[in-house]
Amino acid sequence: MATIVDLQQAEDPRDLVHRAVQALAEGHVIAVPTETVYGLTASGLDEDAVETLVQMKGRSDTAPLAIALRSIDAVWDFACQLAPLAERLARRTWPGPLTLVLPCLDPDSALTQLPESVQRRVMAEDGCVGFRVVDHRVFETIHQFFAAPLVLTSANPSGKPAATTGTEVFDYFADEAALPLILNDGPCRYAGASTVVRVLGHRYEILREGAIERAAMRQFAKPMIALVCTGNTCRSPMAEVLLRERLRKKTGREDAVLVVSAGVAAMPGCGAALQAVEVMGQRGLDLTGHASRPLDDRLIELSDLILTMTAQHRDAIVARWPHAAERVKTLLRDGRDVSDPVGAPVEVYTACADQIDQELDAWVGSFGDDWYPSEVDDTKGQE
Repeated sequence: MATIVDLQQAEDPRDLVHRAVQALAEGHVIAVPTETVYGLTASGLDEDAVETLVQMKGRSDTAPLAIALRSIDAVWDFACQLAPLAERLARRTWPGPLTLVLPCLDPDSALTQLPESVQRRVMAEDGCVGFRVVDHRVFETIHQFFAAPLVLTSANPSGKPAATTGTEVFDYFADEAALPLILNDGPCRYAGASTVVRVLGHRYEILREGAIERAAMRQFAKPMIALVCTGNTCRSPMAEVLLRERLRKKTGREDAVLVVSAGVAAMPGCGAALQAVEVMGQRGLDLTGHASRPLDDRLIELSDLILTMTAQHRDAIVARWPHAAERVKTLLRDGRDVSDPVGAPVEVYTACADQIDQELDAWVGSFGDDWYPSEVDDTKGQE
């Protein structure tokens, strides 16, 4: 018979989590909270435990299970050739309520280290596997003490509503001898299923709309480019509107790619330099509403490409955010700097804008399909 334990009433919840880790190590299935719904989980290295989980779920042989990973970085071990779109969605939504379905046919994939029967349980007919990085303290702690990947599915019999509290899990599986432990942490944050998205190259398909709505997923899928200078009042604001205009002309859309600007030493809320406003106005571009912003953690994480006006800007960014180094480039591909026109006459700003625009033309010309993701409009249900 299943035992339900209340994490919120425990003197030390870590003791209960250690008990859960021990149960997993012994080959048991356990029920755990996530930010979406409660889940049934088992070690991905234990084929008997995974088969027990499938039997408890009563799931169709054709419905694949998901793999819960400890971090974003771990997905590279499984989906060895991660498309830029997939990397973007993972970076922007994980940990969080997204199940990312990715191709895993590479012979070097960590998937090949799982028992063959487990591989069959997690892989769809098209060679794709669903991955989650759960945003819940219990799952995070379990991953700290349990190295194996976890196979995960919702804690409800197939065809029944998903459980969003531990007591609902108990009601479903109270007499299930194969479920020794239910960790109850109260209601789930979203109280609804994760969104499921399959990514193949630059195309994505929303298989199930869940906690992340379709409109939000479309925004998450869009690439973002950040233009960076010092104060975000001269060079980078001009670069922002120039790049946005070039992308509009190429794609016929205003927002195919998100374009922003910032400064490594910017004060928030300052307007663009009057000379920059005038020069852009001469080109039919509007900088009158510009407000400067400092470069920050969130902008770094959201941006797919960060173009700096000088090598010094790039070095400063990489020193502070070394994990983003591959995404930070100087605007001038030969490594030269775009000189700062601050305080100079309009003619100097015009020359600066011409230099920036010429380089942006080369950048836009280099963008392939990965920069223009497309949605497959084919919504399907998935349990």
